[in-house]
Amino acid sequence: MITLVTGGTKCGKSGYAEKLIDRLICPKYYIATINPVGDDAQEVIAKRMKMHTQKKYVTIECPRDIAYADIPIGSAVLVEEIGRLCANEMFVDGRILRTVDKIVSGLELIGAKASELVIVANDIGRDGISYSPELMEYVKEMGEISRKITAFADNVIECVYSVPVALKGSALID
Repeated sequence: MITLVTGGTKCGKSGYAEKLIDRLICPKYYIATINPVGDDAQEVIAKRMKMHTQKKYVTIECPRDIAYADIPIGSAVLVEEIGRLCANEMFVDGRILRTVDKIVSGLELIGAKASELVIVANDIGRDGISYSPELMEYVKEMGEISRKITAFADNVIECVYSVPVALKGSALID
């Protein structure tokens, strides 16, 4: 089962995604995509690590190259967050790289191994604002990544003010 959980900032998507994984009885893996740069990032990583350790998740720090995440067959996997992963892959050494195929194929590889894959992605690009050319390329890449994930996902859930709304498949929990 593959589920994409999307929504705007602070909409409850991460909490909902964790509930989907928490209900399962199998090894649980959390793939963290935050790039560990700066004091704030280290603080966020430490907080998440503590929370997921308490929940008995195995945390894999994977800010790039998600296809190489070591995921056992039959495990439950939560990938958070595709927007950060896209930025980490896209903006390298002052260059702007194409990321769609790399990220999507990595997620498909993980999905083939996992009994359950839950992917968290921010909903971006609907504000109607034009940004710098680099940021508009990022918005375009994220749109394409989201479209391709939606195509192979069993469920697509948008969290709106912490309410899960099924856009494809079903909202698996309340």
